[in-house]
Amino acid sequence: MVRASRPRGVARAAVLALVAIFLAAATPAALANGATRGIHPLAQTSVFSVGITRCTFVDHSRSVLNYSTSTPTLFSKARTLVTEIRYPTQLVAGGPSERPGASPVAQSGGYPMIVFAHGYDVTPDRYAPLLDAWARAGYVVAAPFFPDEQPSAIAAQHGVNTEDDLVNEPADLAFVTSAILQASATESPGCPLVSGLVDPSEIALAGHSDGAGAVGMLAYDHGNDPQGVNYAALRSGISYRAVMIFSGAEDSAQSYAAQASHPDLLIVQSLADQCNPIRDDVKLYDAIHQSNKWFLELRNSHHLPPFDGVDVPAFRVVVATTERFLQLSLEDTTTSSSLLAAANQDPSVAHIYSGPPGPSLLNAPVIRESCGPN
Repeated sequence: MVRASRPRGVARAAVLALVAIFLAAATPAALANGATRGIHPLAQTSVFSVGITRCTFVDHSRSVLNYSTSTPTLFSKARTLVTEIRYPTQLVAGGPSERPGASPVAQSGGYPMIVFAHGYDVTPDRYAPLLDAWARAGYVVAAPFFPDEQPSAIAAQHGVNTEDDLVNEPADLAFVTSAILQASATESPGCPLVSGLVDPSEIALAGHSDGAGAVGMLAYDHGNDPQGVNYAALRSGISYRAVMIFSGAEDSAQSYAAQASHPDLLIVQSLADQCNPIRDDVKLYDAIHQSNKWFLELRNSHHLPPFDGVDVPAFRVVVATTERFLQLSLEDTTTSSSLLAAANQDPSVAHIYSGPPGPSLLNAPVIRESCGPN
């Protein structure tokens, strides 16, 4: 895929190359020994610190259901989307990796943005090591708390399964994306720190588990959401140039196909994932008929540890691969061969497939499906 180069990308490429060199030089033992309170081991090679703020966006056109009743009833007439926003801020030696409300490092034209969707019964903070790594690499990361799938919402409904709300979350992601882009373009009293922060032409979608399911629907579903709005209409007008799906699955009742704009696609899935089996993501990967797609197959990880930093070797590969993928997809500051090198750095941990065909399920292990928080 050929895109026009951006002069400012050259400067960013130099910074990101330094990050890549530091990551490549770090051994798993060094990473494990580098952990300090509040800072993941990979944070030791920071170029930026992470600024963090929260903005609240309210969609009055859609509602939240209460699933604790025998037939779901109205829980709220509006969908309130508290959104955690991470962004590059000045690195302070010896300081914390996250600095609430800190001033962003200025960049002409703004930064690329990743809109991230969390899984069921967790919040974006569970993924802080990964989201922080992206922010330290020079990206704005916006992660909404979903009204029916975060732990406090599940507790408020007496702990019942609220996962049916997943079909409403693609519209949440589109709404939050548009709200942040508007706040960046025109200073908003409700979210002033975002003013001028985001480049609207460099947007990525990412999600894990249920969040990955929501991302897949928004990016590739050709059906309708519960309000009768076509998913293609939800993404219309937003320049999503990259899609990252971590341990996700298709909605089996819907039809998936590539977009006309063909955003780059990266799927990350483990052979040992007991919650979402690898066959689910292989099915999605095969449904997207385009050449600019990659499948990172993890060898021995479970569902969350490669993305919340608990499995350090797998997490290290995920960070390196996603950062190279974002550089390739959003900024044209690296090559596909560099992406492959980052993903294949430790064959005992992971292997990446490029384009069709993707992974074969012939040798996939048979595992008992079991989900905890995901």
